[in-house]
Amino acid sequence: MKILFIVPSYKPAYIYGGTIVVVTRLAEQLILEGHDVSVYTTTANGKTELDVIPGKETDVDGVKVTYFKRITHDHTHVSTALWKHLYSTVKEFDVVHIHSWWNLLVIGASYICKLRGVKPVFSPHGMLSTYIMETNNAGPKKLLHNVIGKGLLEHSILHVTAETEWEESIKINPHWRGHVIPNLVMLSENTYPRPNNKIFTIGFISRIDPKKGLDLLIKALSKVNFEYHLQIAGEGEENYVNSLKQLAVECGNDQKLEWVGWKNGEEKFEYLSQLDLFALTSHNENFAVVVIEALSVGTPVLLSDKVGLYKYVLDRDMGWITDLNVDNITQQLNTLYAEKSKLQKINVLAPAKIKAEYNDSVLAKEYLQLYINK
Repeated sequence: MKILFIVPSYKPAYIYGGTIVVVTRLAEQLILEGHDVSVYTTTANGKTELDVIPGKETDVDGVKVTYFKRITHDHTHVSTALWKHLYSTVKEFDVVHIHSWWNLLVIGASYICKLRGVKPVFSPHGMLSTYIMETNNAGPKKLLHNVIGKGLLEHSILHVTAETEWEESIKINPHWRGHVIPNLVMLSENTYPRPNNKIFTIGFISRIDPKKGLDLLIKALSKVNFEYHLQIAGEGEENYVNSLKQLAVECGNDQKLEWVGWKNGEEKFEYLSQLDLFALTSHNENFAVVVIEALSVGTPVLLSDKVGLYKYVLDRDMGWITDLNVDNITQQLNTLYAEKSKLQKINVLAPAKIKAEYNDSVLAKEYLQLYINK
């Protein structure tokens, strides 16, 4: 099968976070399954551009990637060169898979597909959630959606990575055809021993941003009835990070927090394996790869019910779920700390379950079935 991915940015532009990681992993696994995968993307790398030759097809770990020059250097990622090339080549592919939304690049690409009579598979990667729709330029988003976006999305097959994302997405079009297939997740091949921490150690790892609800976790922890240590791994805008540090001072638990910096690659799995609990009290997450990464090394999780994987965790009894009320987060923390037998059960059983359910080859075949049946 000849497959085309359209995405605003591609590796090595990891500055844009998790979407690049999961898109890259899927593309490379489809190559391993014997298919021909091309990627049309831009030279985007934050405020700078990747050091690549624009417009030239490049082999990137087996994937045929063409990076097109942007004419805007912001989140719109406008590339007339990409649009022009897509118009002339889109009919050459068996399937077109568009990733992301709310940038002019993919909206333009969706329009070209419709114009050329091609119905793409569309993965919003959380961009159609209520939280995203109602924050950061909500007015322009709603106008763009009503004028052009809704019609383009209806001319596509929907792919989402969690049931919660499906529920939010089909509010836009109740008759949208599609399927829920998880992201492919890179798991460690190493086995790490469980820690014997003298003080209950809770960890957070992600981009440090208001969306992540770290302020709620700090407030909730200040009221728990047990001793704890909170390790915060990640990077964020300096003023916001400083505001969280000041919040901890005001809550009286700043001495129980440790800011450990970003963890990447194998270092991340080693970090997660040394925690007694991973906590993510986000206001919105369509999937959250780190949840699977934590469980893969036997670390239980506490998630808000705004994290896309919360039902997955709940159904498999691999953690605890809370809403975003600070007192309720505190209550769940006290509850889980007392459930020593459940914590130990997750330590033992979660790694094998995750590695069985997040097998790259099995998941890639599900994507291929979606492409075939579209």
